[in-house]
This record gives sequence, structure tokens and C-alpha cells, in this order.
Amino acid sequence: MRNFTVHKCDGNSLLLWRKIRNPLRVAFNFMLIYAARYSPSLRLKNALYRACGAKIGKGAAFGLGAVLDIFFPELIEVGEESIIGFNTALLAHEFLQGEYRTGRVQIGKRVMVGANCTILPGIKIGDGASVSAMSLVNRDIPAGQKWGGIPIRRIGFAGSRARGKD
Repeated sequence: MRNFTVHKCDGNSLLLWRKIRNPLRVAFNFMLIYAARYSPSLRLKNALYRACGAKIGKGAAFGLGAVLDIFFPELIEVGEESIIGFNTALLAHEFLQGEYRTGRVQIGKRVMVGANCTILPGIKIGDGASVSAMSLVNRDIPAGQKWGGIPIRRIGFAGSRARGKD
């Protein structure tokens, strides 16, 4: 299950974001992350994400429109040779009523995350796992497994084909 830290506060935690994170740091992260989001250069994307504090492995690739958390990018790790699909969001925080949550997002080596996914804070995806497009990743995914859906559930093993080899 998700591994996150709960930070209690009064009322709407989103209204307190300036107290939670330095606005200059958030503005810096925003500029770099959104420049990376629409850059066609994979090398530049990775350099910009690393400049924000994210840990990006060698050979990792982010599709166009993929975005990292602008408040806590230092809580995001993407392993070597992993692929993060088009328009996928990697979140390391949640602003809620009466609290906010932060959690490390750990994506292993050679992971494939499809397009238009949302990965919530506190998630760990094991090496060689696969996440199908349009999935809400709200729980950990073990290594080598294929998961998908809203909410996410196991649909097979990452190396298997669609012809009943699951």
C-alpha cells in the first residue's frame, strides 16, 4: 500500500501552500518542469528534472506532456531505462481538507508507464513492471507485473502476451 506522511493543518491545505513550500522554489520548479514537459529533447528533459531534485536514472525517457510534482520533485525517483508515457503525472503530494500528504514515488528500472496515467504519492513500482494507459496508480506494483485500470489492479505479468499467457 501507499507509504506517505500526513501533515495536519486547519482547513483547506491548498490555501497554505506558501507556508508549506517556499514560493520562489515552487516557481523555479514550475519553470523547469514545464519547460521539460514540452521539450522534444529527452536529454534536456532529464537534465531539467534533475535540476529540480528528482532522481532520474540513465536512459529514462519521458513522453511529451509528462509532468512531475512541482512542490516536491525531490521525492520522485525514476529508474534506468524506464519509460513514462505521454501526459502522465507523477505526484508526490496531495492537498486535502485538514491535512496534506507527501510521499516518495519510486519507479524501478525498465518500468513502462503508459499514456495519461496518474501516479499518487507514496507509490513504489518494482523493476520491469508495466502500467497500462489511463491508469490511476493508487497502490504499489510488484516487480515484473502488469497492472492497469481505475483504480489499478493486476492484469498479468509484464513479459506476457495477450494470448492467455498470464
